[in-house]
Amino acid sequence: MSDASYRDAIFSTPLDRVASFSFDERVVACFPDMIRRSVPGYGQILAMLGPLARRHLRHGGHVYDLGCSLGAAGLALAGQLPVDAFRYTGIDLSPTMVERARQTLKEECPGHDMTVIEGDIRHQVYDASGMILLNFTLQFLDPTDRDAVVARLFEALEPGGVLILSEKIVADDEQDNAWLVERYHDFKRANGYSELEISQKRTALENVLVPDTLTAHHARLARAGFSRSLTWFQYLNFASLIAFKEA
Repeated sequence: MSDASYRDAIFSTPLDRVASFSFDERVVACFPDMIRRSVPGYGQILAMLGPLARRHLRHGGHVYDLGCSLGAAGLALAGQLPVDAFRYTGIDLSPTMVERARQTLKEECPGHDMTVIEGDIRHQVYDASGMILLNFTLQFLDPTDRDAVVARLFEALEPGGVLILSEKIVADDEQDNAWLVERYHDFKRANGYSELEISQKRTALENVLVPDTLTAHHARLARAGFSRSLTWFQYLNFASLIAFKEA
């Protein structure tokens, strides 16, 4: 990447008022470091996208990456698949994310068919696609919008297509959930975040990132029409699901 990536220190100093979290220029500048130190299993999820595509995406099929941020999923696919194996469209609401993603993908995978557009995934007109990636994006949508978005993605998928849905989750049991949250904070401490950073980031995300239970996710996928879904990956309170549309 031509732009430098910086260490996440956004919440390292005391703030008189902690504003709601947004994907602004400060976040974009340190996003790779923020994700690496804040999302357990993110690298493992990306690493499996190539094998999942080889198994479930027809050769030359189209992939949507919704809430693509800096295009990490596109880079992961391009690093594992031939140039003619897929076509990629990333969509993100942040103009700064889109600009950097376009630059990165152009530089890192010039032979692949990679497009990044600025847009709101709730109102996007979707083309037929064989694989749709929704990695840590649904959690930022208003809960009342989520069913409709997933239903539209089901309609956009070709028969035999798959949806990869990765999310921060809450446990059904309150005691289990409290344990997972504390262990997640341990994960962040181990990655160099201070108590102040953990506390202020949690405040900033309140009512911005609203997680669901795995039960709620699977029920939503079933309501949308997916024939089956399963949780293929979980690391603490972060999980990834795959949902199948019948061929």
